[in-house]
Amino acid sequence: MEIIHPFGGKTQRFSTQFAGRELTIETGKLAFMADGAVTVRYGDTVVMAAATTSSEPREGIDFFPLMVDYEERMYAAGKISGSRFVKREGRPSEQAILTSRLIDRPIRPLFPKGYRNDVQVVVVVLSADLEHTPDIISVIAASSALVLSGAPFDGPVAACRIAELDGELVPYPTAEQLVKSKLNLTVAGTRDAIMMVEAEANEVSEDTITDALELAKHTWQPVIDLQEEMAQAVGVTKQKFELHMPESDIVTKVAELLKGKLGDGVRHKDARKRDETLGELRQHVLDQLAFLEDNPTDEANAGRYARAEVKAAFTKVIDMEIRRAILEDGARPDGRATTEIRPISGDTGLLPRTHGSALFTRGSTQALSVTTLGPASDAQLIDTMEEDSKKRYMHHYNFPPYSTGEAKPMRSAGRREIGHGYLAEKALTAVLPDFEDFPYTIRVVSEILSSNGSTSMASVCGSTLSLMDAGVPIRKPVAGIAMGLVLDHDRPGKYVILSDIQGTEDFAGDMDFKVAGTADGVTALQMDIKVKGITIEIMKNALAQALEGREHIMGELLGILDAPRPELSPYAPRITKMMIDPEKIREVIGKGGEMINRIIAETGVEIDIDDTGLVMIASNDESAAKAAREWIEMLTEEPEVGKVYHGKVVRVMDFGAFVEIMPGRDGLLHISQISDERVEDIHTVLKEGDEFEVKLTEIDSQGRLNLSKKVLNKG
Repeated sequence: MEIIHPFGGKTQRFSTQFAGRELTIETGKLAFMADGAVTVRYGDTVVMAAATTSSEPREGIDFFPLMVDYEERMYAAGKISGSRFVKREGRPSEQAILTSRLIDRPIRPLFPKGYRNDVQVVVVVLSADLEHTPDIISVIAASSALVLSGAPFDGPVAACRIAELDGELVPYPTAEQLVKSKLNLTVAGTRDAIMMVEAEANEVSEDTITDALELAKHTWQPVIDLQEEMAQAVGVTKQKFELHMPESDIVTKVAELLKGKLGDGVRHKDARKRDETLGELRQHVLDQLAFLEDNPTDEANAGRYARAEVKAAFTKVIDMEIRRAILEDGARPDGRATTEIRPISGDTGLLPRTHGSALFTRGSTQALSVTTLGPASDAQLIDTMEEDSKKRYMHHYNFPPYSTGEAKPMRSAGRREIGHGYLAEKALTAVLPDFEDFPYTIRVVSEILSSNGSTSMASVCGSTLSLMDAGVPIRKPVAGIAMGLVLDHDRPGKYVILSDIQGTEDFAGDMDFKVAGTADGVTALQMDIKVKGITIEIMKNALAQALEGREHIMGELLGILDAPRPELSPYAPRITKMMIDPEKIREVIGKGGEMINRIIAETGVEIDIDDTGLVMIASNDESAAKAAREWIEMLTEEPEVGKVYHGKVVRVMDFGAFVEIMPGRDGLLHISQISDERVEDIHTVLKEGDEFEVKLTEIDSQGRLNLSKKVLNKG
């Protein structure tokens, strides 16, 4: 469908069926100045994506400068920010950052190596129906905008989410279905290949994962067709570009200089020794081939090259040698077999005042995970376009520069740190105890102390130990492993899958596939690749090999700590639960929070009350918790005829005294009920503030309490 605009542009609309509902891509109506722009509609969710590229490559960089920004807008869901003081959308939420990564990961490998032009993709959610999450639509929108931009993007790409409900796999489930699902798997890819996988699961089998991948790939085929139809109808003009790759003659000269030197020195079990040898070889190559001074035209620099070009060529030659050795000799850089796991060690209870701590070391990768337990009030409040909720379990991942032997400024958590933390969080969520059984907010922080591959999976393993050290009754331990892949580009169909990859294998390889799970199934997945897609057969084989690796790692974890500790740390708060009548909540809270604040101030506890009447009292002091509980019981207790109470005189009248027997509940002690002897003047025997025992003798038809002191004098 075409609509001609007065300024000469035209709107074109394309539709197809996707997972049982119509998906529409529209272009030419919004964002005219972008190189490529579309809106994608699915139900009442509308997403706009705009792609722009620079006309010239960026100078002085050795990476592809792709920027992907996913923008949530509160208006899309008819909401205004929950903050009292700030109503404009500010820093992206963690979910928005994770969605930006989700869009980036399947797109990045489809640009040619050596492409240095700036590319930016901005995705904005304009309308959200809260039925189907907009992240899947956003991947499709980003791909569509890039297809129209004319950039050297080897797409199109599509995505799909798969759930498992009652044993059946469901493509693109609704938000309501997803809550009930054992599987939340997001896949993106091209027509023939898988580019990215992200999953959270409740111990599902590897076969289920493989079936879900097949279903996703089948489901998105109409969307691939639609993007190709759109590109043909619009008529895309391909951009001219140049690639910045190490010149073949530099690579050849570097290879000649290193001939016969890439043997045992660069294949050594000791990563530090290996790095030292590579550093010496790099310096040797620079001395022989790099400019001696800044002036390239100087006679002394004849036949020499810029240092950056020589370094790039050196890296390429080393990567080629690593790949050749793995494919032809079966030799990994540290001499391990393809399925062999690096040596594992660990320790728990390292930090005396934390609630739980564990150190996990695998090869030269090391993670320190620390668990903190808090009351329900410590839960994180989530206020996003799609969600208003509380988060009970948080996993945070820190990656300081010293972990890689570098000296760099310390920054706040970036996209990578947030993504790795969320992956570990998903891996462990499935085994956490129910809140009713363990009413704590749980925060785990993983400090990466040394990095040589698979730090996110080290944080999963370390956090399993840390949670058990804290006494959190997790249902089962979780182990994680990172799998690698080396494809033989000269012999299609030949490849080697590597278990427990380290840094050099990650850099030189084609895949980083992280798998976490218990002995009974997968709990989290994340796969990223550097090539233009891999087959489901490779994924299936990688999952099978990962299972073997997880089983080995699990055995090592259980050898360090085989079960959650039976007692919490003495420094962790103890939580006392009690139920009260929901109608009595106002009595505990008091006017303006006066009563609950008084209880907290005088006992030193923390108190959380939910709408069901569940009261949770948190304190390290058992006597303080008991005092707070008794206070709340008194506030919510119903007066009982015949029961003796300790009362306090709050007002004296000529005919009797009003005595408080419960917080906020007074009864009348008539002058005739004070003593067996006649009292002529009540003021001679009672005054305000007097305390004594009284018995509740009657609750009249109007709910008034009648008390007696003299009945206690008998017997």
